[in-house]
Amino acid sequence: MPIIKDPYLFNEQSLFVDLEAVLGRRLYLKIEGFNFAGSIKLKPAREMVERAEREGLIGPGSTLVESSSGNLGVALSMIAASKGYRFVCVIDPRCNPATRQLMESLGAQVDLVTEPDPVDGFLGARLNHVRDLCESDERYIWLNQYTNPGNWGAHYRWTAPEISHQFPELDVLFVGAGTTGTLMGCARYFREHRPDVRIVAVDAAGSVSFGGQPATRLIPGLGMSVRPPQLDESLIDDVVMVEELDTVRACHRLAAGGFLLGGSTGTVVHGALSWLADHDAQDATAVAISPDLGRPYLETVYDPDWVLDHFGAEALATADVTAAPDQRSDPASGRRHTAPAADPVATASLRSFVQ
Repeated sequence: MPIIKDPYLFNEQSLFVDLEAVLGRRLYLKIEGFNFAGSIKLKPAREMVERAEREGLIGPGSTLVESSSGNLGVALSMIAASKGYRFVCVIDPRCNPATRQLMESLGAQVDLVTEPDPVDGFLGARLNHVRDLCESDERYIWLNQYTNPGNWGAHYRWTAPEISHQFPELDVLFVGAGTTGTLMGCARYFREHRPDVRIVAVDAAGSVSFGGQPATRLIPGLGMSVRPPQLDESLIDDVVMVEELDTVRACHRLAAGGFLLGGSTGTVVHGALSWLADHDAQDATAVAISPDLGRPYLETVYDPDWVLDHFGAEALATADVTAAPDQRSDPASGRRHTAPAADPVATASLRSFVQ
């Protein structure tokens, strides 16, 4: 049993779950929620803060600022408290109430934006607020997970090697796409060290990351309302889009087997099973990444009233997420999705990140 002095030094990085008994199909799930921050975001949070310290960008008196849908905000709240920094997290209404309370309990200031940007949605509104804060006081330092190489670098350094070591015969890796830090870090590692491994991105319907049409999304974690600046599609083999109804049903199916996991996990699991079925790859050695556990979602994904209000009674029935493709509510095609290169909205959004 390790003895630590700082909470960010503990992270269970080698726990995998075999889901065959629950889902009826072979799929290994890398569990990333067993640390004091409760999610995979501990890795990039630590990497970005320590990089900024090494570069002399932050020090005594600094106030860290970040836009987050939840998990990164919790991780930065914990690290800031441990290191003695102030931290301001900018969120939008999709942030789970429990996640906001966690950040505030750790001493963070949480700023809620309530009106979406007309072009870039709630993410754009959060980023505008972050820029306003930084312009108001030079002590405010924006880590900027959307362009910071420490985001994907953390997963290149830790997550991907952990998977590679455990599964020397790995055939396909499924990674959820949000800021694409986890996706890009893992994709770069496997392209360099094991290029035979297929990398499949799983995204939420309504996200524009891979060129889809924007739509309202209720579950935080995956999906973007602007194209992620760190995304390099040449490193990805396939993209699977998942409806939030299927996310909820997958979460409930996993919970029925005793695994209470987060919303992003439901998305990735449904996407993985869809891809495996569509590619007749049931015997493949497949791994999916579970970013967090289910407790922060008790008032949303696991609240019957919330589910009923937003998705109807259909979502409350425990779904067979292992059904054949023609029996699923939203069969994923497994085809590559490429965003139009000249899309003016995506181009303008990308410029807004790097200014």
